[in-house]
Amino acid sequence: MEAEETGEQCRGKWVITKGVFVEELKKSSSIAAPMVAVSVAQYTLQVVSMIMVGHLGQLPLSGVAIATAVTNVTGFSLLSGLSGGLETLCGQAYGAQQYKKLGIYAQSAILSLNLVCVPISIFWLFMDRFLTLIGQDPQISHEAQKYSVCLIPALFGAAVLKPTVRFLQTQSLTQPMLFSSVSVLCFHVPLCWILVYKFKLGIVGAALGCGVSTWLNVLLLGLYVMLSSDCEKTRVQLSRDAVLRVREFFRYAIPSAVMVCLKWWSCELLTLLSGLLPNPKLETSVLSIWYRMNH
Repeated sequence: MEAEETGEQCRGKWVITKGVFVEELKKSSSIAAPMVAVSVAQYTLQVVSMIMVGHLGQLPLSGVAIATAVTNVTGFSLLSGLSGGLETLCGQAYGAQQYKKLGIYAQSAILSLNLVCVPISIFWLFMDRFLTLIGQDPQISHEAQKYSVCLIPALFGAAVLKPTVRFLQTQSLTQPMLFSSVSVLCFHVPLCWILVYKFKLGIVGAALGCGVSTWLNVLLLGLYVMLSSDCEKTRVQLSRDAVLRVREFFRYAIPSAVMVCLKWWSCELLTLLSGLLPNPKLETSVLSIWYRMNH
């Protein structure tokens, strides 16, 4: 009877029954489905900003398209990949019931990613020179630099948000992330419209909107971690151990970043290369819209 419920052992191999398969599928879906929605909602922030900018003309859209490609390659993809190191560290700690280590690892990741953001931000400040150097249109390069500089707050917000997401995901706490991400997306649409059109900030408003929305997401999840009983076992005060574990974090984070970045960069570089075509304003705008809608 027990074999029928949990599986059957046949010739040294386990054969999973239909009931067990369905049960495991339900458990996996309860975690995977919300995380898919979270990823889509967070990615859509940049798409919304680009849609708003698209009504300003070819030059602003081209600048934002190039800036988005470069900032993803040099910044956001790197943070996403590095934060993947927490999946190993937090997964091991949670499985071993060393719950306090989850909080320490998360703090270490946040500290590490913020340190990584410093040289990235400096590069973004002078992005126009880099783009001009590799042959991009000077006008597009100038627009891209304006957008990138105003996107720096979003970069540091992502350095806190991405480890927090991994921290909660390890504990299967996906519903709070789903609520916060969808709520922030609903807030971002009118915010971006107001900044771009009502305040007439243009591409600067679109970038600032991303920063505000990212930090709002950080605030919502931070309040949940601090106040919810679900995080009582894993919640820790600021610890010196977080600094001491930075090297350990990078040992797992760097291989994770390599895997993520190689895939991400191959797509974003297409947008960057489109800026070298005969009509860069049109070609970059078209390719960027196609890529954002199909990514």
